[in-house]
Amino acid sequence: MKLRVAILIALCIVLLVAAVLVGPDLTGAQGQFIVWQLRVPRVLIGMLVGATLALVGAVFQALFQNPLATSDTVGTTAGATVGALLALALDSSRTVQGLPLVTVCAFAGALTASLLVASFASSRRAHSSDVLLAGIAVTLATSAAASGIQYISDSRALFAATQWSLGQLPQVGYRGVWLLAPLCLVSCTLLLALTRPLQAFALGEELAHSQGVNVPRLRLSALGLGSLGVAACVAWCGPIAFVGLIVPHLVRRVLGPGYRVLLPMSLCVGAATLVSCDLFARLLVPGRELPVGIVTAALGAPALVALVARGRR
Repeated sequence: MKLRVAILIALCIVLLVAAVLVGPDLTGAQGQFIVWQLRVPRVLIGMLVGATLALVGAVFQALFQNPLATSDTVGTTAGATVGALLALALDSSRTVQGLPLVTVCAFAGALTASLLVASFASSRRAHSSDVLLAGIAVTLATSAAASGIQYISDSRALFAATQWSLGQLPQVGYRGVWLLAPLCLVSCTLLLALTRPLQAFALGEELAHSQGVNVPRLRLSALGLGSLGVAACVAWCGPIAFVGLIVPHLVRRVLGPGYRVLLPMSLCVGAATLVSCDLFARLLVPGRELPVGIVTAALGAPALVALVARGRR
């Protein structure tokens, strides 16, 4: 087990270094600018977003006891989409305290949708399946609102919304890193602190109760902390699909289902996975860059089909 963990960590480090160094000639002042003002901030953003999405996916899969659970399950992504579309329909050029209006509205929408589900999860009578259904209901409602906003928006807003919805990581400078890092680090650190109660909860709600785990509080804490991190990521980079779904499954296949290993390694592998997908998106079409959300969706869709087929077997 320790050898596999060490190999996996070493592979993640190699992929992260490659994402900085692979590309055109980096000599001279222009090369230094590309490395330190474009690639390094982009890799750092990719690490924060990938780690957060993967860890939240692993926690939600444990919380809902459903291998297909992700941040989409609790409406976080859909809520962010509604907020961003609303900002784009109004005036995407405006700022709030120096932040783009799109980012602020997407963050507010994501937290609002997530808190609706979290408030339901705090009920002592709520079961995991009930919370999952509540999340699906919130997702459907917010998706309907997003469709309505798109219908009444002009072509400029629709084009901007389409670009945002593809999910992108490009950064110039470290502003995005400083904005995302506190929220992502708080979310991930406190989620990792829930490892022990999640391990007990995985054996069943009744057994978790007998071991002193407050199940409603665990649900509320995990949903709230996970939604905080995902809301920040989606608000800044747009929705990036499948990272939170696929990475925990990959780690589970290699290292087993124990949450003491699964959660921290999902964080590490998630960071390397998203950065690697972004590197692939930069190199796939010479002279052009694909949004990383397209690459993760293209890789994640067949992986999801394979997971469903494997589950049936």
